[in-house]
Amino acid sequence: MANEEWSRARDELVDSLVQLGFPKELGDACARNLGSPKAMRRMTSYLYNVKPKSVELVVDEMLAICSEIGVWREKKARN
Repeated sequence: MANEEWSRARDELVDSLVQLGFPKELGDACARNLGSPKAMRRMTSYLYNVKPKSVELVVDEMLAICSEIGVWREKKARN
């Protein structure tokens, strides 16, 4: 069940990037780095709403999401 959710989120992320004209490999790399269905859905939502025109904008958003997740994990570890 969890694998299906991960696969579905990954496929949606990759498809949204391809629809915007980016290579499938960028979607694969984003999915690997984001690592969770929730993060991938968040990235997909960004892609649908913002429709970035450059790889740099896509990667910047992916890194921002990863950073926020890292901060949240650190905060949870301290509590």
